[in-house]
Amino acid sequence: MQKKLIVNADDFGLHPLINAGIVKGHKEGLITSTSLMASAPAFEEAVELAKMDPTLGVGIHLTLVGGGEPALPKEKVSSLLTADGVFPLDYAAFARRLYSGSIKKKEMEAELRAQIEKVLAAGLSVTHIDSHQHLHVLPGVRVSVLRLALEYKIKALRVPAEPYFFTGGCKAGLGRMIGKWGLSFWAERVREAALEAGLKCPAHFFGMLAGGQLNKNLAANILRALPEGTSEVMTHPGLDSVALGSVFPWHYHWREELTAWLDPENKKLAEKENIQTISFGEL
Repeated sequence: MQKKLIVNADDFGLHPLINAGIVKGHKEGLITSTSLMASAPAFEEAVELAKMDPTLGVGIHLTLVGGGEPALPKEKVSSLLTADGVFPLDYAAFARRLYSGSIKKKEMEAELRAQIEKVLAAGLSVTHIDSHQHLHVLPGVRVSVLRLALEYKIKALRVPAEPYFFTGGCKAGLGRMIGKWGLSFWAERVREAALEAGLKCPAHFFGMLAGGQLNKNLAANILRALPEGTSEVMTHPGLDSVALGSVFPWHYHWREELTAWLDPENKKLAEKENIQTISFGEL
């Protein structure tokens, strides 16, 4: 069985420097796929860039966190929003609201539906579905996401289940490791449900522990460790880490992540390892 690899860049549409980094990483490097945020500020630009390069696989990055604004009018999804009228910053804040009963499930599903319909209305051929901060694996969210994927005939789903003890050389604290283990556990439950529903999923996933911190060495370690079958590697490229860091307080290494997939040695390594790069549309 051959090694196949999807290198998927998240957050397409979030910022022009992220859009440009993703396109550069696809045209000149190993990036094959991206996930588009429907209600992000640079959405329209991202759509136009995607239409100019049909070889770039485009999925939908469902978004209910991150401090952004919804696709629907705010009064229709008020239970999803903070007092400032935006999504909560992170998955922990969202989960607290969800499991305390503060979030109305009908509003959540309506917002997810609106985001999917906005991307489809833009005329893009959608290859897969995933979510910002992996919310689609959460109990209480995954049923809605799977239902919508089937309804809109989206054939593939991300399963962010990085092997429990894989680090790939990434130095991470115990808290981040525990977070990864929890995510992988729930992601495997999503895989079971998705496959049972007839959706396609890559067999393996990498890039969680090193999320936002990938560099060419860590990427090379992942390439060397790829098992047979299809793997997805998540990445967050951008053209300028300093400029993006002034907008988003995540301490991501956007430029280093882009460089990892542009690196000539890593491209040679992928060839040496007989890795076939594909998008979700080729699953």
